Amino acid sequence: MNKMRRPLFCGIIVACSLAILFYGPSPLISNTWAISIEDERKMGEEFMAQVLAQLQLVEDPFVNEYINELGHYLITPLETKSFPFQFYVIKDNTLNAFAAPGGHIFVFSGLIEAMDQLDELAAVISHEIGHIAARHLSQRIEQSKYIGIATLAGILAGMFLGGEAAGALMTGSIAAGMQAQLHYSREDERQADQHSYKYMEPTGFDPGGMVRALNKIQKGSYLGTSKIPAYLLTHPTGPERISNLESMLTQYTPRPLSREAALLESRFAQFKTVVTAKCLDPRDAERVFKKELEKDAAGPLPHFGLGMVYMEQSRYDLAIDELKRSLAGRPDDIPIMRTLAETYQMNGQDKEAEALLEKVLSLDHGDKAALFLLGITYEGAGRNRDALRLFEKLSYLPPVRNDVFYHLGLLYGRENRLALAHYNFGVYFKNVGQPQKAQFHLKKAKDLAGGDPSLQRKIQKETEFLERKET
Repeated sequence: MNKMRRPLFCGIIVACSLAILFYGPSPLISNTWAISIEDERKMGEEFMAQVLAQLQLVEDPFVNEYINELGHYLITPLETKSFPFQFYVIKDNTLNAFAAPGGHIFVFSGLIEAMDQLDELAAVISHEIGHIAARHLSQRIEQSKYIGIATLAGILAGMFLGGEAAGALMTGSIAAGMQAQLHYSREDERQADQHSYKYMEPTGFDPGGMVRALNKIQKGSYLGTSKIPAYLLTHPTGPERISNLESMLTQYTPRPLSREAALLESRFAQFKTVVTAKCLDPRDAERVFKKELEKDAAGPLPHFGLGMVYMEQSRYDLAIDELKRSLAGRPDDIPIMRTLAETYQMNGQDKEAEALLEKVLSLDHGDKAALFLLGITYEGAGRNRDALRLFEKLSYLPPVRNDVFYHLGLLYGRENRLALAHYNFGVYFKNVGQPQKAQFHLKKAKDLAGGDPSLQRKIQKETEFLERKET
């Protein structure tokens, strides 16, 4: 099932190296040299653009909802939140997690698959949050700003990505000089672990999950290679780190899970099921779920996993059969109903899809994924105004999927509302990185907007954004 992984312990180490680079002091730490919040925000945007050009995020509504609910629950104890934290799952078999500038935290699917309990995943995420809260090595970033935010972000993205991408992003003496500065301390790691403990303790999650997570990571550490990047060599050894954690845990008194933590724990197995179905090779995922069904033939989650695998393979009849079996065991499960509705839709069974999506929305009227799928169903059936109503609603519910703007462009065009059609196409192409097409549509929108001052202001805002990106 498992492919050869990149150096496994670097999952946590690289997480630390990136996280500690960007964040200045918490309210408890005095550091007048911290990089400014605005500069970090800009660096976060540059970093995101460069990393996302190399990595694939898991685009699944349940996965994204779950990882963000978990992450935002864990940051509850933070007194100061300088950025709107966002959490992502990357489709990659590596055991890894890292914090990027601007409050972006990434967890790799390989790490999620390796964690048997939610305590372990929560501990790793809390450790990343701990580095952000402590704002480690902010003086070094302040001293390196002469390099330029975009260049610095590229160097750090290259450090994280490794391989050929690293070579392209990190060439030259500047990159080498930056690497030479990365001598973070054992105290940084101890402090991040202390923060992790502090964030987890009131939730009822077991802070000892960090010890179990590190042990799992170390067991597979450095498989297939003896090469360790130079900037990782100052990271504390595993035994020392685990000894410090175990010492801290002697003060821990278990407590019941909070209501929120209990809900997250109850959904963890389903979260792992979706990650496995979406991220493993389909043949490997199919074997995993069939092996689980050998233990429990009626298990709704293995049937759910198989249904997703078959749907991705366009084996829709098999997918529908598996998803129906899954739904029989969990009749009001929204992720299963949404997946079955999407499969019906792909199989041309629009009436079945519509009925199921309306049931989902009766249970959760704000379910964005169901609203989107129902909008697609209405659009395919020629019910333009019904579809338009749903996509307009989605455009006001952040974060907005890029393809919402694309469908708004199509639907406004069908309704002969051409200024709005071109405006939404302009936003869509801007968001997907096609500035020439975006400029074409925004110019058309401006010419057609006439005396609509509100739309003209929106067009001007998007146009100015494109012009700034060009300079």
